[in-house]
Amino acid sequence: MEFTIGKIDHVQVAAPKGKEQEAIGFYAGILGMNEIEKPDALKGRGGAWFEFGSYQLHVGVEEPFSPAKKAHPAFRVNGFQALQDHLAANHYEVKNDTSIPGVQRFFVSDPFGNRLEFLNGES
Repeated sequence: MEFTIGKIDHVQVAAPKGKEQEAIGFYAGILGMNEIEKPDALKGRGGAWFEFGSYQLHVGVEEPFSPAKKAHPAFRVNGFQALQDHLAANHYEVKNDTSIPGVQRFFVSDPFGNRLEFLNGES
């Protein structure tokens, strides 16, 4: 091949129209991602963008909206148990999963029902 895929630039999840503040509350407020400004040409579409490390997560408006129940981004986390406790304390249902031997992970849904996976980055 004459090309290679280098790395992921961003991941996008969907949200219903008009739910930007809920997205900011969850992705920035609960998960601690930094909200970043969208390019002017895209601001009219709604949604919100976030950055963590050298990666971005974009929340885009989708109408009609249907949450991603199977497809999902997965995040490696330092402070794995602390994040589980933080999510539970903020009334998010944490679903631990032990189906892959040697992998410590859990799933949680964002405020819109999108599935998110978190893996222990310390193991």
